[in-house]
Amino acid sequence: MFTLDELEAARAEVHRCFPGTPHYAWPLLAERVGAEVWVKHENHTPTGAFKVRGGLIHVGRLVRDGTAPNGIISATRGNHGQSLAYAGRRFGLPVTIVVPHGNSVEKNAAIRALGARLIEHGADFDEARIEAGRLAEAQRLRFAPSFHPDLVLGVATWALELFRGAPPLDALYVPIGLGSGICGAILARDLLGLETEIVGVQSAHAPAYARSIAEGRPVHLDSAETMADGLAVRIPDPDALAIIARGAARIVTVTDDQVAAAIRAYWFDTHNLAEGAGAAPLAALLADRPLEAGRRIGVVLCGGNIDLSLFHRWVLA
Repeated sequence: MFTLDELEAARAEVHRCFPGTPHYAWPLLAERVGAEVWVKHENHTPTGAFKVRGGLIHVGRLVRDGTAPNGIISATRGNHGQSLAYAGRRFGLPVTIVVPHGNSVEKNAAIRALGARLIEHGADFDEARIEAGRLAEAQRLRFAPSFHPDLVLGVATWALELFRGAPPLDALYVPIGLGSGICGAILARDLLGLETEIVGVQSAHAPAYARSIAEGRPVHLDSAETMADGLAVRIPDPDALAIIARGAARIVTVTDDQVAAAIRAYWFDTHNLAEGAGAAPLAALLADRPLEAGRRIGVVLCGGNIDLSLFHRWVLA
């Protein structure tokens, strides 16, 4: 898909906007898991999530190519929208974001604060995505999908930073929403010629990719009812599915209760705030403790944008 030189160039472009995020081996997490655990802190980006890396690469290319003269539009549950809004403001490109009704109040506010026009439509992400496509045609806007080669290249830079900075990892746990994060990790791993296992993590309440790989065909779900909103995807992207099926060692599914326990673990062991999708890799690692005992494991804390009410319910109650 890309060369290592292209990935290095993408990292340089991202670093012109913000420095690389840290990675730490937290002792209390090691005690809890029974393994050496390296956390990649993508909750420390300017938008609090890893997706901003892909947004910068994609929007930058659109502006340079002049292919979005009227602006862009996309659908999101939050972090993808914030990434496009951040990049749009940096490059002077108008951004419209469609979110489903009942979306995170805090994420909606963050998208608006970055200068994007926000529209609420539909009951879930996939209905919002359909409406964004309709508005793209009606208003002559460029539709910015949630999975695209530019996004994969951009978000792969977090994995490049981790692989280059941490000791060799036996496995790396990565959440799966629509798929750019894990596909980026697979890309970086393969370009560096590493043997690290990439373990995908989905919500047990929205296991579209897990079921698709198990059944050998794309599976569309009727619902994706999880409080980990970054994982709430009913319809897998076919390109992402092909990359994950080829490059991931396995997919682990976790319940909302397991995600809540992982959010609490991050809070008490590292004093970091994780959103549901951000804590899902640790939740899966905790479930996999017998498999990973004594090994060196990476997890990406891909976002910290959790609603205050949900944080109170999951952590403080």
